[in-house]
Amino acid sequence: MSNSDPQHHDRFVSHLTRNTIALILAGGRGSRLKNMTDWRAKPAVPFGGKFRIIDFPLSNCINSGIRKVGVLTQYKSDSLIRHLQQGWGFMRGEFGEYVDIMPAQQRLSDESWYLGTADAIFQNIDILRARAPEHIIVLAGDHIYKMDYGAMLADHVEQGADLTIGCLEVSLDEAKDFGVMAVNENRRVSAFVEKPDNPPTMPNKADRSLASMGIYIFNTDFLFEQLIKDADTPDSTHDFGHDIIPAVIENYNVNAYPFLDLQSGEQSYWRDVGTIDAYWSANMELIGVKPDLNLYDQVWPIWTHQAQTPPAKFVFDDDDRRGEAIDSMVSGGCVISGATIRHSLVFSQVRVNSYTTVTDSLLLPEVNVARHCRIKKAIIEKGCQIPEGTVIGESREDDEKRFHVSPGGVVLVTPDMLG
Repeated sequence: MSNSDPQHHDRFVSHLTRNTIALILAGGRGSRLKNMTDWRAKPAVPFGGKFRIIDFPLSNCINSGIRKVGVLTQYKSDSLIRHLQQGWGFMRGEFGEYVDIMPAQQRLSDESWYLGTADAIFQNIDILRARAPEHIIVLAGDHIYKMDYGAMLADHVEQGADLTIGCLEVSLDEAKDFGVMAVNENRRVSAFVEKPDNPPTMPNKADRSLASMGIYIFNTDFLFEQLIKDADTPDSTHDFGHDIIPAVIENYNVNAYPFLDLQSGEQSYWRDVGTIDAYWSANMELIGVKPDLNLYDQVWPIWTHQAQTPPAKFVFDDDDRRGEAIDSMVSGGCVISGATIRHSLVFSQVRVNSYTTVTDSLLLPEVNVARHCRIKKAIIEKGCQIPEGTVIGESREDDEKRFHVSPGGVVLVTPDMLG
């Protein structure tokens, strides 16, 4: 297909996106985020001041023109489901648009939970069959990135692929934590290995590997065929990376799609915020002068449920008691009352009181920090009430007695830890 006629190409892509269903896998336990996922699913974890992690793949779908979305939920999904109902109920059913919640259905056997990523979709196969999409795109609900899935769909069709896998270029060292592909010059996948010790390298780039982003585009009939086959395989773990992909590489056209910036050809922004250190860093990056992830970009907005809050307010201007925030982001509904915030990210409806300093920290929604506190390199969980005079982040030994301290020295504080 020629790209010379842009209107034809755009119409081609809009036809593809209109006939695609996106399925977001949002059921994972997220145990590497420690106490942050004690009472919420990982995709529901707050991110970037006013969003939640799942808002990123959902916004990518809407901005790409994919408006039929199923969110497959499982563990501790209460706050995730509430967020989807409040923030994502704007789709128009009359136009066939929806964000549907698909919990584990308990309808195939005694096994009520989804057994793996592939089983999660297999359990919903009759719902999907009734909706008859041409393509199904499978997404992870717990990564931060902006991506036009329309371009990937067009590539999938142009390559005549049965399955296309979204890929990142990573160093050989990083590749050991991913599912990694061996590909030829035409990006045809010849092998797929999970977390390899010796990762296959890219053609023409001996120091880089192609790692799976957990984004898969399937032709619908092909997907159903593979899911049914997998469900009948006794020793399968019913997982895309472990079972489905390795089984189809030899006999089918499996295509790798590198997620690159169209202008520069460089690797585009993508973050797995699955550990406390990665989560803290990815939030911290947003505060930079020119962050890799631009939340101020009006072309590709990130949608979310928005609490109706007044603007942030900074009060008092005495030498020892000044409400100020430097190199920081402060969300709506916050009151910074005679306190100093430096290089920190303050989420919605937070109050920080006089003579307190907060540095290099994330204050999640509805936190209240009393007077005379010093907080450094910490994540203060939603709803924490920090008592007067509390010192966090200055002595690892003291912090470890009460809180969780990550390998990178980030102190995680939750309401339970504060008693």
